[in-house]
Parts: sequence; C-alpha cells; structure tokens
Amino acid sequence: QVQLVESGGGLVQPGGSLRLSCAASGSISRLNTMGWYRQAPGKQRELVAIITSGGSTNYADSVLGRFTISRDNAKKSVWLEMNTLKPEDTAVYYCNADIRAVGSLYVRTYWGQGTQVTVSS
Repeated sequence: QVQLVESGGGLVQPGGSLRLSCAASGSISRLNTMGWYRQAPGKQRELVAIITSGGSTNYADSVLGRFTISRDNAKKSVWLEMNTLKPEDTAVYYCNADIRAVGSLYVRTYWGQGTQVTVSS
C-alpha cells in the first residue's frame, strides 16, 4: 500500500524557518510530480509548490522567494524549506504525489496526513 508520511511541522516565530519532509513508501512503480499544499482554517486547500520528476518547480506567488521545494527520487522524498515565515503561512501542510503503484496501469494522486505549521509570536 502506498503511503505519504510528512514530518517537520511546528510552532515558529514570524521571520523564522521550518523544513517539512515527506517520504513515499510502498510498492511504487513510478513517482511523478510531488508537491505541497496547505489549508488554513476556513479556507480552501491551496497549492504551495510542486516539483516534477525532472526537477522543474512551480510556486504560489505568496511563497515565491521564501520557500524552496526539492526532492530526491532515489529516496522517494520531497522537502519544503520555508524561510521568512509569516503569520499568514499558518496552516496544515499536506504532501501530495502522483504515483503509479506496482501492478497498476493508472497514476493516482496520494495525500499525506498533514502537518500543522503555526507562525506566531
């Protein structure tokens, strides 16, 4: 069974930094685009950043220049380095990946369980 497991959330002061990690496990045949999304209370889930298997990236305007997404295909992992954090970055952050499982013909989107990031003084 394919799973995404996140870690690295927590409480940080404005201007601080956090690094989120996400590892995919299970019988994976192909790991395509991976990404991070977030959902603040009372708001819809939104894209933060994505990275293709080839390393191309795309960021939400609100995090451009402050957040960096990276991945290691051999480790089936993706990271989100978050700098200069603001209170408005407070949300539950979800890891996301498009995966074709072993024995499957189709690519499916998988989600992690989410990790809380709180930016507050």
